[in-house]
Amino acid sequence: MQISIIKPGLLSTIQDLGRYEYLAQAVPVSGAMDTLAARIANKAVGNEDDKAVIELTYADVKLKADTDILIAYSGDGAILKVENQIIPTDRPVFIPAKTVLNFVHNPTGSRTYLSVSGGWDVPLVLGSRSTFLTAGFGGFWGRQIRQGDILNSSDQLNLDSATILERLKSKTINYPNWSIARPLFLSADKKTIRIVPAQEFTWFDGRSIVNFLSEPYTLSAQSNRMGYRLDGFKINRVIKTELLSTAITPGTIQVTGNGSLILLMADCQTTGGYPRIAQVAAVDLPLCAQLKPGDKIYFKEISRHEAEMLYLDRERQLQKLPVAIKSKIYNTF
Repeated sequence: MQISIIKPGLLSTIQDLGRYEYLAQAVPVSGAMDTLAARIANKAVGNEDDKAVIELTYADVKLKADTDILIAYSGDGAILKVENQIIPTDRPVFIPAKTVLNFVHNPTGSRTYLSVSGGWDVPLVLGSRSTFLTAGFGGFWGRQIRQGDILNSSDQLNLDSATILERLKSKTINYPNWSIARPLFLSADKKTIRIVPAQEFTWFDGRSIVNFLSEPYTLSAQSNRMGYRLDGFKINRVIKTELLSTAITPGTIQVTGNGSLILLMADCQTTGGYPRIAQVAAVDLPLCAQLKPGDKIYFKEISRHEAEMLYLDRERQLQKLPVAIKSKIYNTF
């Protein structure tokens, strides 16, 4: 299966679930910013969760199907249109050859993930197909996707993916009437981000902590895949001990020297010297991934135990999806 890039949009890259085995060598995780949407896009076409997808940022992307393809898309940053037809999200879609796909901006969010049956075929680099733009490796030649690029899928389809393709194959666009209910895997309040106090939480005065947990913060325009700068109440540090560079990870919230907050994201470094005030609960990182400059968020403290239980509960629900999809594939197409 093959597509040609007519218009690549602001930032389109190949991503998967990231590389975790080289953190000790200072190699960032990278991977999809919204891992939930990426996983659901893969599940919808019968793929394993870690297959490579295309991450579209703010849409405005145009692709051409050079061959028949089986795709799915998920996320809040784009709506897929073919001429005047809107193609629904979170389900497998058969696209016949020569069809032009337009991803137009959806103001609800910022990132969308496009999967293909078998996954996009790019080399494994350090155990992952994710693009790390800063170092220029992984993904499609270590760079963002450009006009004129041609992307192919892997020829290795598992049984479920091959069956979906066979059932949906048609002379026209075809998709089932079922979809994966992605919103059910997310908190209903998308502007409240749950956090766990981090190691240096007690280094800041009481008023700063109260403001941090009660006042809004706004995503700055100075934000990217490495991290978000947050505008809002400054955090006053009362313990002045010099902090040696220490472990950080996507979701870590650091406090800079002037009291500003930085929320680290997928391409963040592996160590840092700013004190850490909080860590975003893993279940809410997909909400962070869909934020846009100007969006306001609030932080809510929860316990480590609650954060773990929320994560495990979502994973249990996600593990049920392949069974439900198999039932749809073999009983209702």
